[in-house]
Amino acid sequence: MLNRFRLRPLRCLGLLPRCAALGAVAGLGPLPLAPLLAPAPARAEQPKEQPELRLGAIPDQKPEKLNRLYPLVAKQLGQQLGVKVTYVPVVDYAAAVGAFRTGNLDLVWFGGLTGVQARLQKPGAKVIAQRDIDVSFHSIFIASTRSGLKPISNQKQLAELKGKRFTFGSESSTSGRLMPQYFLAQAGVKLADFAGGAPGFSGSHDTTIALVSSGAYDAGVVNEQVWRTSLHDGKANRAKVIPIWKSPGYPDYHWVAQGDLDARFGKGFTAKLQRAILSWRPSDPEQKQILALFGAQQFTAADAAAYGRIEQVGRQIGKIR
Repeated sequence: MLNRFRLRPLRCLGLLPRCAALGAVAGLGPLPLAPLLAPAPARAEQPKEQPELRLGAIPDQKPEKLNRLYPLVAKQLGQQLGVKVTYVPVVDYAAAVGAFRTGNLDLVWFGGLTGVQARLQKPGAKVIAQRDIDVSFHSIFIASTRSGLKPISNQKQLAELKGKRFTFGSESSTSGRLMPQYFLAQAGVKLADFAGGAPGFSGSHDTTIALVSSGAYDAGVVNEQVWRTSLHDGKANRAKVIPIWKSPGYPDYHWVAQGDLDARFGKGFTAKLQRAILSWRPSDPEQKQILALFGAQQFTAADAAAYGRIEQVGRQIGKIR
């Protein structure tokens, strides 16, 4: 009898009371009915993972300064927006543009050229803000005091740099390469006119100042804000390096955001992000520190159309195709 029930267990599925009785006859005791009748436990709903705002910036200065500034920016935006904001460092200018194109960065502090490149590669991207000093930014041509070069009074005198050892900053820098190359060309100076038949590319403004100060290069070009900061901090020594020419103004750095932030973070998020950045003031201690590291008093609204000139020059020198 016991073997017969073991061989045909499925026959009891529709006859639960009878199975219980048969189990008792077989000496197994009554079959428990509760587990067979109870509904399957409901699955606990998993909480939705909150989206994270990934912040990036072109590495235009030394890593130690970037690693002081952008975690502060991430913390401030996180507090104002109520979302997790994480700073993601990148190795160079091209990596910043690439990470924005692939969606690995949501909000990036770009220079004029890299911002244009990023927006061309990611339609729908939005210009959020620029510093007060970016409406009319300037490049400063600098020279080693060993070079014999002196300050010049007009752009045509940039021709004096022919035959000199000259370095730009990053190849994709607006203030350290793009616009300086444009101004040099207007003065009749081609890249092949420099000593060795080509300029150097230091990679960052800080490095350019250090190389020219050491005499490794006779001259170079940096952005005005970094030059002023270096003088203030004592990192630029006028006994070793001097400014020789200040360029005309042009639009430069700006915040650029992905176009899908409202879809990911909620309606109106992009506008809220812009308001947060525009609200920073020196009267707030944390915001004051951020603005000081940016070399600005505040951020202002920016118009993407203002960067049309940057795009035009970028195409002329082959940095935008």
